[in-house]
Amino acid sequence: MNTYGKRPNQTYGVLQKNTANNDEEIIIESLHRNGFALLDSGYTDQELNELDTVFNRLRKQYIEQYDQHLLSETGELYTIRSPLTQEIENHFLNLALNSRLATVIGKMIQGKYILNQQNGVIFPSSKDYDQGQWHRDLPYQHYVSSSPLALNALFCLDDLTFESGAMWVVPHSHKDIVCPSENFIKEFGIQIESKRGQFVILDCMVYHCGGYNQSSSDVRAVNHVFTIPYFKQQINIPQNIQAKYISPNMREILGFNFEEPTSIESYLQSRQLKKLKK
Repeated sequence: MNTYGKRPNQTYGVLQKNTANNDEEIIIESLHRNGFALLDSGYTDQELNELDTVFNRLRKQYIEQYDQHLLSETGELYTIRSPLTQEIENHFLNLALNSRLATVIGKMIQGKYILNQQNGVIFPSSKDYDQGQWHRDLPYQHYVSSSPLALNALFCLDDLTFESGAMWVVPHSHKDIVCPSENFIKEFGIQIESKRGQFVILDCMVYHCGGYNQSSSDVRAVNHVFTIPYFKQQINIPQNIQAKYISPNMREILGFNFEEPTSIESYLQSRQLKKLKK
């Protein structure tokens, strides 16, 4: 955004005002007001290189396992569903539970939250793809809430630049029920450049889309959606996780404590366990 001259920093007639004195507080305020923010993951170059290697290996295995023709036919060729359930080294599990991200999610979503989904994402070079269309990450829903019900956290394995497919957003659109008009999006939609190792965090009700990748290489990211426990997971994580060790806190975030009972008996057993824990 262009600015001209000295920026005013004084107010008058103001009875209430937010305070944001550090990066975390600025991120929280940006998410509330704008609906989006950037967060540094804190990963070292070595850790990012390890994620690179695992991501590339997993994509190759995924295409071999689920058949490239089927994935192309179903529009899934540029997505890796639920990578945290497909590797035993826990790289993707640890990514979903990143401590800096968890702090922000915990302050934005009131009460308990779960990981609803994690997906590897490829922004293909010079090709259209499904996520390149304007949408909310709670699709087909037209309502707003006083506090977030769901947050999206896109982790960048490569730089997302204006050329390589930086995300487009319509700021503040999480505060209005209906989708903005094409002319409004054209006038006020903005692109957010993000660097390797950063999370692009969105209120899931913000209208957004992936940018068109005009570079000569595919660009990779890992998308996460965190929700209140009342939303079903995209893929049942507890029934598919291969992690060697899962702490009680991990179990809650991964949805173990919120699985749907399969019978009356299992429902009553879950109620009994809750009583015993009190």
